[in-house]
Amino acid sequence: MLFVPFNVPPVTDIDLVYVSKTIERGRISGNGSYSVWTEQLLGEVLGASGVLLTSSCTHALEMSCFLLDLQLGDEVIVPSYTFVSIANAVALAGGTPVFADVLETTLNLDLASIKPLVNERTRAVVVVHYGGVSVDMDPLLDFCAKREIKIIEDNAHGIFGSYKGRSLGTLGCLGTLSFHETKNVSCGEGGALVVNESEFYERAEIIREKGTNRRQFLLGKVDKYTWVDIGSSWVLSEILSSILYSQIERREELISSRTSAYMKYETLLSGWARENDVKTPVIPPFAKSSYHCFHIRFSNEDIRTKFIRHCDERGVNTVFHYQALNLSPMGIKLGGREGQCPVAEQASKCLVRLPLFSGMTAQQSDQVIESVLSFPF
Repeated sequence: MLFVPFNVPPVTDIDLVYVSKTIERGRISGNGSYSVWTEQLLGEVLGASGVLLTSSCTHALEMSCFLLDLQLGDEVIVPSYTFVSIANAVALAGGTPVFADVLETTLNLDLASIKPLVNERTRAVVVVHYGGVSVDMDPLLDFCAKREIKIIEDNAHGIFGSYKGRSLGTLGCLGTLSFHETKNVSCGEGGALVVNESEFYERAEIIREKGTNRRQFLLGKVDKYTWVDIGSSWVLSEILSSILYSQIERREELISSRTSAYMKYETLLSGWARENDVKTPVIPPFAKSSYHCFHIRFSNEDIRTKFIRHCDERGVNTVFHYQALNLSPMGIKLGGREGQCPVAEQASKCLVRLPLFSGMTAQQSDQVIESVLSFPF
């Protein structure tokens, strides 16, 4: 029986050629040629004014919160159904994360859930384009602009996805990307900060470089560099940058492969889902998805547990996803409570992700589909 893993990183021999070139140049730390080229290429592809590679998406989120100069008592609204990184970033920067619920359809931040949470302490709202499907940004942008609230996009899932033709990650004042092993473009561990408001760019460079103006020194703008602000060591190595550059160059191949596997699931599982009251992903007309994940949601946790076991017995690695942050031990310390974010809480118990990765073979996707269709409710 064939084993179908949940994920296979999209690293190939082509990427290794770029790694070899980096080693031959004798420069493997950050801010080398591939780092600069990757930032430029990403900026061109996304239509972004400024891109800075980072050692992870988590670090890009932490940079975002530091750039906002959060003070004690400042609040940042975050979706409960997301990874812990953004809540951590807000807390580390001195602010308080406030948990909002997500939509039943897309599992993206629910504007109706945000509105009652906004007060004079609200500094920012963080949106997560779940699964690479865009939040409906125009109403949110309008709502926040009238209240002078910043928007940060956690676009860990959505590279090359878009909202009404605009690249995800370029709609808020700041955007973040992930190049973790499980993401559509991957160097193992890595990320990027997309700077969409020029006022943040120079300070972002400083924060990323341990609080020094080293980037200005490397560009010949100053004759020496020194400590000028807070910061940390968040520069991506040249070796990892070279892998990213290679994959972004062949992005159409990666996008096409993921799209094909996703559409096959959608076509062959939609009838089964309707018959068994199982929810599948929704892509609104305004969104072009990155096809990061194909998830299904059952009516209760017991069925999900049985389904994961059923697939495992058939050599298919399915996994669940986030746990609602408002019910986490740390979330409860910050005021979270049961029933605060009902959609997020239900998704935490009932959602399963199917294997999906670039280069997925027809035999692999067929085995996944057979496992799903044979599940005895």
